[in-house]
Amino acid sequence: MSLKVYNSLTHRKEAFTPLNPPAVKMYVCGVTVYDDCHIGHARAAVTFDLIYRYLLHKGYSVTFARNFTDIDDKIIKRASELGIPWHEVASRYIAAFERDMGPLGLKKPTVEPKATDHIPEMITLIEKLFAKGLAYERDGDVFFSVRRLPHYGKLSHKKIEDLEAGARVEVMEKKEDPLDFALWKKSKPGEPEWQSHWGPGRPGWHIECSAMSQKYLGESFDLHGGGRDLIFPHHENEIAQSEGATGKPFVKYWLHNGFVNIDAEKMSKSVGNFRKLREVLENYDGETVRTFLLSAHYRSPIDYNEEAMKETEEALDRFYLAVKRLKDFPQGDGGDQKELHLLSSFEEAMEDDFNATQFFGNLFDWVRQVNKYLDGLEKKKKGFSHPVKSQILQELQQISQVLGIFGQDPHRYFEQRSSRQMTKSGLDPSEIERLIEERQKARGSKDWSGADRIRKELEDKGIILKDRPDGSTEWQAKS
Repeated sequence: MSLKVYNSLTHRKEAFTPLNPPAVKMYVCGVTVYDDCHIGHARAAVTFDLIYRYLLHKGYSVTFARNFTDIDDKIIKRASELGIPWHEVASRYIAAFERDMGPLGLKKPTVEPKATDHIPEMITLIEKLFAKGLAYERDGDVFFSVRRLPHYGKLSHKKIEDLEAGARVEVMEKKEDPLDFALWKKSKPGEPEWQSHWGPGRPGWHIECSAMSQKYLGESFDLHGGGRDLIFPHHENEIAQSEGATGKPFVKYWLHNGFVNIDAEKMSKSVGNFRKLREVLENYDGETVRTFLLSAHYRSPIDYNEEAMKETEEALDRFYLAVKRLKDFPQGDGGDQKELHLLSSFEEAMEDDFNATQFFGNLFDWVRQVNKYLDGLEKKKKGFSHPVKSQILQELQQISQVLGIFGQDPHRYFEQRSSRQMTKSGLDPSEIERLIEERQKARGSKDWSGADRIRKELEDKGIILKDRPDGSTEWQAKS
């Protein structure tokens, strides 16, 4: 098998061949820290965490850089709104990022640079652009001259003559051309500033990522990622200023994840369907959220809604029930069952542009096969081969280490599920047992309506009762 990735630069799948194997150098644009993370940020983080993990699984030595943009117009505006210094805003929301992303099980990147720690590198890069005739200064502001770079637009596949000033391209009288973008911004009174050859100011957004990626990964590296919304102008401008300064190809493979829609509409603060990650995590645990975010191919849009989240919970329950049954099944000599091995189908799916979604389909076929096979063994009163079981469980562990899900002990998983449901219902185990005992008494006296009332009361609070043939009653939390 050979890994193929979809390269946004060429609009096709290509064999993944690193510049200097087995080393892989990878940069992903992180968040601008002026607010809490939303579910779209979570999708980007989970997508590239999956890619990072799979590259490590394949034996590559990966240097993974994911930055924090900690100086930006939005940060300055939020500081003014809150009446606190800009750097306190940045620190607050870096901490919020760590808090909210924590439950998603992200693997720590090799390095997490902050923009404000790399101002000298940005100034040096801008100086190189001046030397190449690609930058100009106007009254303390510095701009990149887009039309002086012949290949501008090669990532977004836009032609210069067709371009108009984009959403993040400021139209200013100082510019020679409305398409030119800021490399350095002259500071206004009260704004944060750093000294430069062009006077006090701060870096533009695009130059930050070029400088940080080059410092940690070199002038040319393997893989650059981010959301689709970053293709233009941010990533296009990164290419322009990086290749303009060095004369070398900047990135070999560009990967971009799709958007998160909310109830089939594009997520937007203006229409009121914005979902902060911490609010989502108040209702769903981190594994459920991560599983949902991996349930569609990373390049496709994904629709967040309550039905989809409930379906994800139910799918996790089915998986863990199968694993619990497999682990607890008596040992014996039931024979090999090749259809229960998963690792090869997982790797086959992942080799096709990290297609975890394809594997999910195979996984739930596997759940049905496990239950069918174990049903057959029960009928024959046979046990399950311990060596086969061990190998299957080891394969599941390897898959879990890449996906970042499916790795819990199933008994612990269901304990936590019950605990969360009881917290939502306001019940504790002793109260549930008391109501079950009360129901047993009602059944003993043939008060069927009273017994049904208690069952319904518990069901409404997410507790499902199961009456056993011996007359006892078990309960579990509804997913």
